[in-house]
Amino acid sequence: MAEGLVDGRAPRTALADGFDRPASTFEQMSAVADAVLYEGYLLYPYRRSSPKNRARWQFGVLFPRDWVEADDPVSPGVSGSADSWYQQTECLLRVRRPDATVRLRVRYLQLQHKQVEDAERRPVESLTCDDGTVQLTFEEAVPREADLAVPLAEGVHTVRVGAPAGTGTEPLPSGGGRVVRRREEVRASTTLEAERLGADLFRIRVRTANEGRTADPRAPRDQALRQALIATHTLLGAEGAEFVSLIDPGPALQEAARNCRNDFTFPVLGGPPPAVAPEAGSVSALLLSSPIILPDHPQVAPESPGDLHDAGEIDEILTLRTMLLTDEEKREARATDARAAEILDRVDTMPPEVLGRLHGAIRSLGPAGRPAPAERPAWWQEGADDGLSPATDTVLVDGVRVGGGARVRLRPRGRGADAQDMFLVGRTATVAAVFHDVDGSTHLAVTVDDDPAAELHGWYGRFHYFRPDEVEPLGGTDVPDPETAAEPSPGPSPSEA
Repeated sequence: MAEGLVDGRAPRTALADGFDRPASTFEQMSAVADAVLYEGYLLYPYRRSSPKNRARWQFGVLFPRDWVEADDPVSPGVSGSADSWYQQTECLLRVRRPDATVRLRVRYLQLQHKQVEDAERRPVESLTCDDGTVQLTFEEAVPREADLAVPLAEGVHTVRVGAPAGTGTEPLPSGGGRVVRRREEVRASTTLEAERLGADLFRIRVRTANEGRTADPRAPRDQALRQALIATHTLLGAEGAEFVSLIDPGPALQEAARNCRNDFTFPVLGGPPPAVAPEAGSVSALLLSSPIILPDHPQVAPESPGDLHDAGEIDEILTLRTMLLTDEEKREARATDARAAEILDRVDTMPPEVLGRLHGAIRSLGPAGRPAPAERPAWWQEGADDGLSPATDTVLVDGVRVGGGARVRLRPRGRGADAQDMFLVGRTATVAAVFHDVDGSTHLAVTVDDDPAAELHGWYGRFHYFRPDEVEPLGGTDVPDPETAAEPSPGPSPSEA
């Protein structure tokens, strides 16, 4: 058995899949695993003062048990956003060789408090150095990981995965102060258990638990986090065996897959997806059990130039918004955390061709499909919308012709109406245009009269849309029918005005 706790990356050993082909090492999953590890670590706009960055550490947090169960026991479930003191993974492993082995790696973050002190060693929230750089007191984190490798056989194996307490100091330029970083001890262990379900089938159970105790079970969450495992997740690899997908286990193993219990995490296959989906179920020599629900074979888009700590967001949007931060905002972000500074450096120096790749990509092209039928609907034919003019077209409502410029009262239908439209019942509005959709329906685009932004909405085309039977024409809104009017109305005469 090989085991050990490492800071950063541990030595890697090669794996092989169930068919004796060279298999992926954990490094092949490092991008996805790092995205899980740092998800939500620091969110745009990457400043300490941002409300989003005052409530951090939301996924895979394992607290001391006496703190998290001070009131009630935890409620098991796959959601990794729920606070817990343990995390359990169960998965299926199909054996291909009698000398099969299993390897696991547990990864998490250990909280590290960064305290800025002035020249007299007094704690301060911020400090400006002689060189103009700013230092801010903030919560950082140190990545931790522990490995365990065992031959596949029924039994239980345990590895310590905790992390020691520690203190480090960093002097600031010209003796103007210092930065003190402190970590409290994290006590935890991981147990790997193999249970034989058949001649060539095992159920693997991995359970990681926080074994520490707090001085005060009623302490605030920020204080309890100092002894917690944060963003906890597990990597599993097999040699001479293959993990079975719990999402697509195949007909023969559906019942066994349903009986796997996963608490505060969920396992998915790692590595690249197969070129052709297997009929007997999906398998892989790699598995990632994550507190964030993922699909089998998760991948980080190759166009992404680096982690933004918000993998559910679109890289292009975050990159453009980060570019637009003011100099003062960027100065605060750089002072908040070194990872925020890395993001700003990457964004500020991003070549145009790299930014262009973030706009989108075509992953694959398939056949165009069957040719369209010879008889197309009228609205699909070339030039079918010729002659339509939304700004001048009209529609008859209760005997009154309504078009652009007409005022109406909104009467959205009680059933089938948009929920937001129900807040506009009885409000008056001005029709901007009449639109006809491909199904033959007619809609009135309107702006609400008492909306302070009505003029702005009209300028860039942001309208509310109602069917003709959902509006009531107001007096004096009859608009001439363009098909029968000889010429445009000259408007009211001076005496009429």
